Amino acid sequence: MRKKRSSQSRLKKDVLEKSLCTGCGACVGLCPYQAVYKDRTVQLFDCDLPDGKCRAFCPRTPSDLPLLRESLFDASDATDEIGPVKEYWLTRAKDEGLRSRAQHGGTVTALLGLAMSEGWIDAAIVSGRLDGREPEGLLIDRAEELADYAQSRFWAAPTVAAFHRAPESGAGRLGIVATPCQAIALAKIRTAKIDGYRKGGSLSLVIGLFCGWTLALDRFQNLLEKYQLSASALTGMDIPAGKNVLELRTAGGSANVPMDEVDSCVREACRCCVDSTAEFADLSVGAARFGANPEEMRGWNQVIVRSGAGQKLVSLARQRGVLEFREAPPPALVELKNAAAEKKKKALVRIIAKSRSPKNLLYLNPDDPVVRKYLK
Repeated sequence: MRKKRSSQSRLKKDVLEKSLCTGCGACVGLCPYQAVYKDRTVQLFDCDLPDGKCRAFCPRTPSDLPLLRESLFDASDATDEIGPVKEYWLTRAKDEGLRSRAQHGGTVTALLGLAMSEGWIDAAIVSGRLDGREPEGLLIDRAEELADYAQSRFWAAPTVAAFHRAPESGAGRLGIVATPCQAIALAKIRTAKIDGYRKGGSLSLVIGLFCGWTLALDRFQNLLEKYQLSASALTGMDIPAGKNVLELRTAGGSANVPMDEVDSCVREACRCCVDSTAEFADLSVGAARFGANPEEMRGWNQVIVRSGAGQKLVSLARQRGVLEFREAPPPALVELKNAAAEKKKKALVRIIAKSRSPKNLLYLNPDDPVVRKYLK
């Protein structure tokens, strides 16, 4: 009888060697055999476990995405372009001090702080600052500390690994800020039916971030040297609306890097991602970027409410006056859907180029109705 290949060997062949690893951390922190080293996921020792959680939770192993959607969301809220949509708003934090420290409108930090103060979550996992070390996910259990991590960095932090490392007793209910690939991994964790595995039940809230790509840190650091900067010195990063540059902020000022230079630093895995709005989160947040006048939207977020938990939290934020709300103009959602659809199409073209067959979509199922629509 032929021995079944180990989960680890399949993960190496199907994800790591195909440059599909997103650095999400879903396979790290479960056992000592997987680790993050210099922004890469590496396998330190051989493991012969045939059905390991490392492969089960990876967002770039084959997933039954229709089943995940059915398990987590209302079918009536489904859209092909951006996943489930219960509500769609423009919001920003009411607290001006928070807005001044946060990326764009500060919505994510405000919602996490509210969830923590109301006892919905006991701690939050966010992307930590680099400070000369590897990117990392941090567990924060004091709401007043959240604003210290409110600025975006465009590299991958293994925040799912931080969830794995959180003690099963003590950390309690957790909220996590997740990129689209991380949100898929967390959806697989939430719905996992693995004997003896119960930790997914501690995931009380997933706030997704709109994301087009992340940076390979080694290549990006080489680019920063050209501008006499270091990753640890960055206090924030942004792509200003209407400008084809990446703005790098430091305590001493800012520098603009043309996007054609930044493009060479983008992770290969991101070019094969079909999700730009974190479709498997409870709610998703991104910068408001649309319309003829980008300045009108500066400092506001787009918010997609996806699940019942997300809807309750946003409703409470309105009641408590934590967020300011604006009705989104009708073209806004159309623009967002069109942009998301284009990302799906481009990613599928790249996946087929990598696999050399439209019948082999690597981690996607060609029979998934959403995938089938954009394959056409």
